[in-house]
Amino acid sequence: MSYIESSVAGQVLEIRVNRPEKLNALSPEMYGDLALALGRLDRDPELRVGLVYAEGRHFSAGVELDKWAPLFAKGSFPVPKGGIDPFALSGPRCSKPVVMAAQGYCYTWGVEFMLTTDVRVAAEDTRFAMLEVKRGIYPCGGATLRLPQQMGWSNAQRYLLTGDAWSAEEAYRTGLVQQVVKPGEQLAAAREMARRLAAAAPLGVRAILKSSRIALHEGEHAAAARVFEDMGAVMHSEDAQEGVQSFLERRDAVFKGR
Repeated sequence: MSYIESSVAGQVLEIRVNRPEKLNALSPEMYGDLALALGRLDRDPELRVGLVYAEGRHFSAGVELDKWAPLFAKGSFPVPKGGIDPFALSGPRCSKPVVMAAQGYCYTWGVEFMLTTDVRVAAEDTRFAMLEVKRGIYPCGGATLRLPQQMGWSNAQRYLLTGDAWSAEEAYRTGLVQQVVKPGEQLAAAREMARRLAAAAPLGVRAILKSSRIALHEGEHAAAARVFEDMGAVMHSEDAQEGVQSFLERRDAVFKGR
């Protein structure tokens, strides 16, 4: 039985974590299925955006430590063929934007996966935490790389080094989430955000993601060296012509990704 379920809504691939009876604790099998879903999103030309959410009161209370322990010793995650590492530590990242909706507990892998997504929505009752120091283990899904970068050094160290939880309000204040809504409304808000991203010009969206990631990880000069190359492909596309024409005709653009 798979606890990661995918469905298509328009041009959005909705990925549901569906193991609420275990508070959506992540098993190695779930990790593999999530990787395959991201791989599908990346390859399918009809899909433009991913949306990840979890069933039940909580996004996740953590991972199944007993099942992960033997794999940690190997020093890498078992990314299946055709999959993309959900923690963005092994191989290329998904080239399309991913939106995430969180509620209740969003602990350990939930935070680390969130840090690889592009737009995040949280319910007011969401509590985030990296609990590894309370278990005597290491946060190996990328939190040490990305939480200081995205939340600020001292904010991140407080939570990484203590294992304390932080609120949706704190996540919003520090830029980790972009929208906070009432409990039960997070999925609808995330779906609306995914719909808006899917309606944008896909070539432009992917090029912006690529340039932004290069600037973030390799520096401004590395990104600047690629600007005109990537710009040319976008500016000479049919979508760019449609964008100009729709503006002149005072109508919504219909982009085809070419």
